[in-house]
Amino acid sequence: MNTLWIVIAVLLGAAALLGMVRLLLGPSILDRALSVDALLAFAVTGLGAFAAFNRDPTVLPTLLVLSLLGFVGSISVAKFVARRAEGDDEDEQVVLPVVENTVEEKGETS
Repeated sequence: MNTLWIVIAVLLGAAALLGMVRLLLGPSILDRALSVDALLAFAVTGLGAFAAFNRDPTVLPTLLVLSLLGFVGSISVAKFVARRAEGDDEDEQVVLPVVENTVEEKGETS
């Protein structure tokens, strides 16, 4: 039983480490939001495994709060990015340069 707990802890620790790397290196806000959501999922999984091994039901409210926090956080980041994308389209107008060819009387272009 202890060996299984150690294997679970090592795998969750490695996954959390990779999630932290993605959080720090992620180029966009969506990458960072996804990594935070994954970190919350790893925390919920770790606490759930702890509660199952120790047969401790007092961890369940913490699991519920973390799950709710992950859901609400993901929804709020998605709405923020969607509104930001809509605002960018309306505020910025793309101006393309116009290239005109002038035709002389002989039909040559300059």
